[in-house]
Parts: sequence; structure tokens; C-alpha cells
Amino acid sequence: MTKIKKLLVANRGEIALRVLRSAKEMGIATVAIFSEADRNALHVRYADEAVCVGPPASKDSYLRGDKILEVCRQLGVDAIHPGYGFLSENAEFARQVTEAGLIFVGPSPEAMNIMGDKLSAKQAVQAYNIPLVPGTAEAISDVQEARRIAAEVGFPILIKASAGGGGKGMRIVNSDAEFEEQMQLAINEAVSAFGNGAVFIEKFVTGPRHIEIQVLGDEHGNIVHLFERECSIQRRHQKVIEEAPSSVLTPELRAEMGRCAVDVARACNYAGAGTVEFLLDDKHNFYFLEMNTRLQVEHPVTEQITGLDLVKEQIRVAEGQPLPFRQEDLTITGHSLELRVYAEDPQNNFLPDIGTLTTYVRPQGPGVRVDDGFEQGMDIPIYYDPMIAKLVVHGATRDEAIARMLRAIAEYQITGIETTLAFGTYVLNHPAFVSGNFDTNFIRDHFPADALKPAAPDQATAEVAAVLAAMLLTEKKPGATAAASETPAATGSAWKRNRLGV
Repeated sequence: MTKIKKLLVANRGEIALRVLRSAKEMGIATVAIFSEADRNALHVRYADEAVCVGPPASKDSYLRGDKILEVCRQLGVDAIHPGYGFLSENAEFARQVTEAGLIFVGPSPEAMNIMGDKLSAKQAVQAYNIPLVPGTAEAISDVQEARRIAAEVGFPILIKASAGGGGKGMRIVNSDAEFEEQMQLAINEAVSAFGNGAVFIEKFVTGPRHIEIQVLGDEHGNIVHLFERECSIQRRHQKVIEEAPSSVLTPELRAEMGRCAVDVARACNYAGAGTVEFLLDDKHNFYFLEMNTRLQVEHPVTEQITGLDLVKEQIRVAEGQPLPFRQEDLTITGHSLELRVYAEDPQNNFLPDIGTLTTYVRPQGPGVRVDDGFEQGMDIPIYYDPMIAKLVVHGATRDEAIARMLRAIAEYQITGIETTLAFGTYVLNHPAFVSGNFDTNFIRDHFPADALKPAAPDQATAEVAAVLAAMLLTEKKPGATAAASETPAATGSAWKRNRLGV
């Protein structure tokens, strides 16, 4: 085992701050990196040391592995935590880190390579009898052959980029007539986003739920799962609200999916924290989608129901320590929800918004956690993901967790930009969500364009408002007797008059 003494976090914002806090509790010295746009960011001020690695654009700063390694050499860093996004699933960077004699807090480059490509991941898990969505077992580029396979699988089908993620390079095809056009669009998008135009075909599962299983493995062959997260409330194939546990999994189904997730991790000799993603259809059949070889944005809900600190567990595994628990030691306690607070306008197709956090006041109280990287007066930069914070709650039951989240959203004060807070309130009050009867099509099926617009007043309310308005106008007409109450100095307490300066 090798004790980590100095850790560099190769990331920014809330996840950088999250990792730095756990490292500090473990007595590990910390180093932050930042772009010129993040010079005054919270994670920069929190770390023991901080170094600028370039201009605002990610490609010139947070994605510059060579600069990051140079900082490590200059400051005597012995380990790198990549967070999520940026270089977190870059197998080549992980290899460069280990070749430089440093510890990479994450899985091996070999595991990343296997699971980083959806097709190689499927091939790796076949020996374990993991349920797979019907479709092609390898990349396909011949349009006519792909069309023939699509007809065999049956429309609707999904064309997916092999190296994809975040919904990029993904196209739903409902009929043969639109197949060729959609396939070419998927290939073009995959090339643009990932530099790899390989695509494959899957049966499109209608009305699916997105269920993922958190796994944790060590370098001694021990692998456990930390139960599931429900991630079906999405826009543009990206999650907005997550919860743990899922409201639809039975104990038997949970155990079966957990066993499959552990087998997926075994298929690539996985060490560290990872997430195995599944689709669950309306008959509760589940299918393996992919494995994310990093910490997930939504990891806090798993921490809330298990009592574990996943960042600390990642660091211990990277040091070579064995897991301190077995599967039978793990239990679910209560229920947790997470709302991703994005700088986006839900009423305008969730388009990102930029501006200054004129007001920024976090909610507090029992069972409320806010993971963020901003404070009042800061600007939302245009260069990065628009997530401001992760609002997380924990309750004894799902009903309590929902009520607590609604209370926390009401307390969260943000002005200056549009956010997803109101969308969170809408979802958590919707009968489909409350009943647990929803899927990944929630926004399409239950969120009309005018959902967040204030309701028009009923006739009686409008009539009362009209009468009050008429009375006010009458009082202000020339010749009307001025009431003493119209002069601020003549009314209220001395404290109020002093505040008004009269």
C-alpha cells in the first residue's frame, strides 16, 4: 500500500471542491488547477495550493494533461483525482499518470478502454450472461446492411455512437424511410463529438426507466454494489433529477441487477468507483447499457442511503487498501433525492443561461446538502457545463424526501439567471412522479411548454383586483384630500422613518 500525501484535483467547480473536502478530512495536502476564467472560484481558494493551467477554453486548460503533469512535478504531487468530465475517462491520460510514477484515483487504463467503447463493453460482458438490448454486436457503416438489420430487430430502433455519451451521436429511427438520413446524422455527430464515427444499432425500448447501479472494487478482487439510482427524469438524454433507491425495484430485482453490475465490473477487473447503467422496460426486464468508469454526478444520493463517502473509498482503493466491508454488510437507510440546479431556462427548451448570481442563498436545515462551487456575485461562465449546484436531500421515507426537497427548493434563492429550480418543484408535485409511474419520457409526456407560466386569475379574483385598482386611482386624483398616511415620514415606526431617510 502507498499512502497518498499530496493530491491534485484535475477538475473544477463543485466536484473539485467535493474531492478537496474529503481529502482534507483524510489529512492529505491538496492542489487545485484552474483556468483564467476560474481564478476566483471557490475550489481555487479552498485548496492548499492552486495553479493556473491556461485560458478559459477547456481544450487549453482542463484538458491539457501535459500541463497538469508538469504541475504535479513542480509541486511534488503523488496522486491525481480526475473528478468527472474532462479527463476522467481518458485512458491515455490515466496511462500517462501512472507512467509518471503517480497514482491515478480511478480504474486502470485497460478497464477504461474496455468500458469506454459501448461495443467492446458488450463483448466483454457476454461471458457473464448479462441481458443486452437486441441489436448489432459490432460497429456498422454499410447503410443497406444496417437497414436490413434494423428491419430484423424491428422499428423503432436506436442508432448510437460506439464512443458516445451524453446523448451525442444518438438517433431514434421510427421507420425505414428515415433510416439513411438518421444514420448519416448520427455518424456525423459522432465524428464531431468524439473523433470516431463508429455506430451500432439497438432496439429502441419504449417507455424505459434509466436505472444505474453503483459499484466499488479494490485491487484485491473484491467488488460490491451500493444499490441503485433512479435517473429517469432527463432532458436531451441527460439527467436532471435522481433518487435512491428506485421506487419500482423489488428486493429480488435489486439483488439480480446488483449481481449483474458486479459481474460487469469483474469482466474488466475493475478497481475503484464505477457505475453500471441499465434500461428497465415496463415489464421490469432490464438490459445492460454501458459502464461509466468514474464517479458520477449523482453519487451523493448513494452516499446518503449508505452512509459512505465515495471519494474517500476511491482514495483508499487507489492507495491499495482492501474494501473494509462485504456485500452483506451494506444496507439501504432512508431515501434520497438530487436535483441538478442548472443555469438553464426550462421554459425555453432548457437552453443554458448566463449572467451574474445577483442573489444566491443556499437552503439549510435537516437532511439538506448542497454541493456547489459558486457564491453570490459570481458569474456563470459560458465555457463549461451550466450546472450551478447539486441540491440533495435525505429522508426516512420517499414521501419525506419529496417534502424535504420541495421545502429546500423554496428556500433556495437565486436571481440573475434562469434555473431548473422551478422545474424541480413541478416534477416533485406531479402525480406521475409522486406515484412512481414515470419513465425517461417524463418531459415529453408531462411537461408542456407553458407548464411554469403563472396561472391566469379566475374571474372573481380579476374583479376584486379591478375594484382595488379603481379605488387607488380615485385616491390619487387631483383635488382629492391627501391622507396623512401618504407621507412616509408620518407613518410607521421611528426605525422605518430612519431607514427611509425622512
